[in-house]
Amino acid sequence: MDGGDQVLLGRHRECATLDRLVGAVRAGQGRALLLVGEPGAGKTALLRYTAAHAAECRVLRTAGVEAEMELPFAGLHQLCVPLLDRLDRLPVPQRQALSTAFGLTAGPAPDRLLVGLAVLGLLADAGAEHPLVCLVDDLQWLDHASTQALAIAARRLFAESVGLVFATREQVPVLIGVTELPVLGLPAGDARALLRTALPGPVDERVTEQMVADAGGNPLALLELPRSLSPSELAGGFGLPATRDSPGRIEASFQERVARLPEASRWLLLVAAADPLGDAVLVWSAAERLGVGVDAAAPAVAAGLVDFGARVGFRHPLVRSAVYDGATAEQRQRVHRALAECTNPESDPDRRAWHRARAVAGPDEDVAAELTRSATRAQARGGLPAAAAFLARAVELTRDPVIRAERALAAARAAFDAGAPELSLGLLSVAQAGRFDDLRHAQANLLRAEVAFAVSRGAEAPMLLLKAAQQLESFDTRLARDTYLQALSAARFALHLAVGGSVVEVAEAALRAPTHPGPPTPADLLLDGLAARDTGELAAGSHLMKRALRAFCDEADAGVDELRWLWLAGTTAPDLWDYRSWERLATHHLDRARAAGALTTLPLAVTSRVAVHVVLGELAEAAALAGEIDVLAEAIGVGLAPYGAVMLAAWQGRAGETSAMIAATRGEVLARGEGAGAQIYAWAEALLGNSTGRYADAVAATDLAEREQLLVGAGLWLLAERVEATARNGQPEEAAQAFRRLSAHTTVSGTEWALGIEARCRALVTEGSVAEDNYREAIQRLGRTRVRGELARAHLLYGEWLRRNRRRRAAREQLRTAHDLFTEMGMNAFARRAERELRPGGELPRRHAAEGSSELTAQEVQIAWLVREGLSNAEIGTRLFLSPRTVEWHLGKVFGKLGVSSRKQLRTRAWPAHPGPDRGRPG
Repeated sequence: MDGGDQVLLGRHRECATLDRLVGAVRAGQGRALLLVGEPGAGKTALLRYTAAHAAECRVLRTAGVEAEMELPFAGLHQLCVPLLDRLDRLPVPQRQALSTAFGLTAGPAPDRLLVGLAVLGLLADAGAEHPLVCLVDDLQWLDHASTQALAIAARRLFAESVGLVFATREQVPVLIGVTELPVLGLPAGDARALLRTALPGPVDERVTEQMVADAGGNPLALLELPRSLSPSELAGGFGLPATRDSPGRIEASFQERVARLPEASRWLLLVAAADPLGDAVLVWSAAERLGVGVDAAAPAVAAGLVDFGARVGFRHPLVRSAVYDGATAEQRQRVHRALAECTNPESDPDRRAWHRARAVAGPDEDVAAELTRSATRAQARGGLPAAAAFLARAVELTRDPVIRAERALAAARAAFDAGAPELSLGLLSVAQAGRFDDLRHAQANLLRAEVAFAVSRGAEAPMLLLKAAQQLESFDTRLARDTYLQALSAARFALHLAVGGSVVEVAEAALRAPTHPGPPTPADLLLDGLAARDTGELAAGSHLMKRALRAFCDEADAGVDELRWLWLAGTTAPDLWDYRSWERLATHHLDRARAAGALTTLPLAVTSRVAVHVVLGELAEAAALAGEIDVLAEAIGVGLAPYGAVMLAAWQGRAGETSAMIAATRGEVLARGEGAGAQIYAWAEALLGNSTGRYADAVAATDLAEREQLLVGAGLWLLAERVEATARNGQPEEAAQAFRRLSAHTTVSGTEWALGIEARCRALVTEGSVAEDNYREAIQRLGRTRVRGELARAHLLYGEWLRRNRRRRAAREQLRTAHDLFTEMGMNAFARRAERELRPGGELPRRHAAEGSSELTAQEVQIAWLVREGLSNAEIGTRLFLSPRTVEWHLGKVFGKLGVSSRKQLRTRAWPAHPGPDRGRPG
């Protein structure tokens, strides 16, 4: 079943799909396709068909090889080698990331997402010159780092003349969402027709039907089965061949054919099977060490199993696996030893180390040490899965129990950093079963706690981190204090969902933590402040937290690159109602994460910045940024809790979308133990209830504030919503109780934001002139801040109070102000609430005739906003995980829809409130 120039027998549907993909690529449309089918189903033949029919396209190929799965970026490097002369055209961060990943230059370990974006840029640049089709066979055996990078590129293909076609035996998690094309068995008629092409002559019909049934429509099985049967079996009459599953039957057939070859030919094939590069020079050199001469190739070639040329190529990937799997362990070891001896230790040390590792049967310290050095190189290149694999094999080859335990701990750390928590836990068990001193035990427990936090976010992590911190006190005060801060962060994230290790318990332990010599760092101040606050010492804790925030802001202003605690420091600023520090730290965190290429931390950084925009009433900016979280989630290939999007949608009054997002993710949030996320969801539901006048619903949503002992961030905002909801729902005692609890926090904060909210809520629980004085105070205080949404709400509540007190003219003034502010910001539900209050007086609110972006897609709106920020196409592409070519394509559509002809005109155009992020695929 050859690719050739003809449509493959029985594959009209598959060939038509591939033809459309190639046609789209030639037309400048990026496409990705995943062929999924059992071994021998014809995936490789379909890739050959694609290459043969990709007229006017440049075709690049790579393939996974089981023996090479642990070598970082090996498959990606093979694919990209012809394009490396284009590296200089990439933006500097991408060029550095890819150069480091390929070992071309030294540098810090690149983030895997940045490598993926660099691959996208490299392919897009090549496709702009000539349509490009990339074929990846046996994806299930491609090294993990290569697979991740190609998956990122595949998800971000839009207006590039690039096609990616993968072939795999099974679904690959990181490619979920890429269009799949199942490659199933051939229909019976086509199966018989293909079988006849492989039969040596007339065959008993019963045998033919048996072979068709045995093959199950598998094309390679249909071609190979006749080769595995004797003439008497083909003739029939003496019993039909025993049935066997197709892949197993095919491999057995290849093994039988290999077994009939001369011994020297079998050794030559095994050497070729063990070398993933197909390097003819290396294969012949290793074969020579085994005493195999050049005449050994002819029988293997004549049998149709392999071709020897500049490169060694097997007829089918199953031939390689059949040869390798059919050899004994001792034979494989001899072959790998020969390959290791012939591999250059200077130019290819890691492949040499891996061959050596497979050449030994038992412990070997020399090989284990070499694997450890390879792991260090892999980590420096960003190949964390490879580093974990090298170290795990080194553990197996280490005899000394102390060194074995240390290497197992290092392997567990590498596996965790590579995103393999289950493997990490298994290696941790090996480490902790060995000989460890107390410090190593503490470090192992710390890693186990970090794994728990990564897996479940909150539930068990606080207690595990607390125990690790206590163990570390005797060895490393700095690390112990940092671990206490991690524990407190985890506890505040879990809140009421923590399994042991409550916030108060962790905070009390943190108060007893030893101090570190020297002046306190910003992290020290933050730890002491949070511990005091969370044990009920609000005044003392707030004072220390304010010092900590000032210190973090000073570091940010000085350009300190430390990312570790920026997110935590920023998220504590809302506890103090300090939007200025929150904005500075969130902005710095986002900027540093982008500059460092730390793309795995970007979702948190972007979410924090979105939240700041929402609180400041900058909903258009928040929506443009929130769209980046969707882009990140798609690039990473995992779902992220939509906290930023929920906050934005609730503030905009999009009730249906808010409820849908919460309903879709609440179960996951609770299962992961994200109590702080539960508070955000409760606040959003309460905000929606208050904005639409459904006060009973808002009261129900704020019940969490009564059940939760500690409220942080959105939890404090939840108290403010509860005051309004209960007051307007006729529950004055509950409103007064919520106000007392809220004012304990706002008073010690002392910011205009805090005192403005306090005054507004006090007005809701008082009457007469006292209430009016508080409404006026709230407007004055909030008017001195940038928290415009809360200012508009103060005008609305005051206007509603004035109207109930029959002061209609004054009420209209406040209600008009509120309505104008709400409309300008895009807080539509609150705007409608103000409108309802205005209508009984016969006044229709003023409408804002804004130039619209309603015709733009969500992706186009994002790009337009980034142009307004002054970003270039390359910078926008980096921000949104798009190639500059796709950005240019989108921008052309934006210009046409808005009737502008330049970036300058776009930047000066008046814009309305942003419509919000599109939760679907960017377009």
